[in-house]
Amino acid sequence: MNDFNTNIIEEFRNNKGKVAGPFQGMPMVILTTKGRRTGKPHETPLVPLEDDGKLFVFGSMGGAPKHPAWFLNLRDNPRVTVEHGTDKFEAEAKIISGEEHDRIYAKQAQRVPQFAEYQTKTTRQIPVVELQPIR
Repeated sequence: MNDFNTNIIEEFRNNKGKVAGPFQGMPMVILTTKGRRTGKPHETPLVPLEDDGKLFVFGSMGGAPKHPAWFLNLRDNPRVTVEHGTDKFEAEAKIISGEEHDRIYAKQAQRVPQFAEYQTKTTRQIPVVELQPIR
């Protein structure tokens, strides 16, 4: 994990789910996936969208040409851990497609304009993933 993400995760945990800098005022989650090759846990800070009681994350990777590792991990093993504010829970990751994908991504791009920019930088469709709590 790079220092940037490590610092965000540390700040998130030390400040009850809040971070400063470029993410100040934005919601944040820490997503822990199981490495598809190593089986080791991988933590990633992400800017989510809450919509109609559901929690979504986006595999934007800043508009890179490839999907982020965390997305590839959950595609192989959809059981994840989510830290959201002061809550921590197990979830099942569900990849969203079709009209729902387009609707949720457009909502995130409207709320956080960088997401619209990310999609223009890549030819791949940026994944939308719903994090469904396991009760």
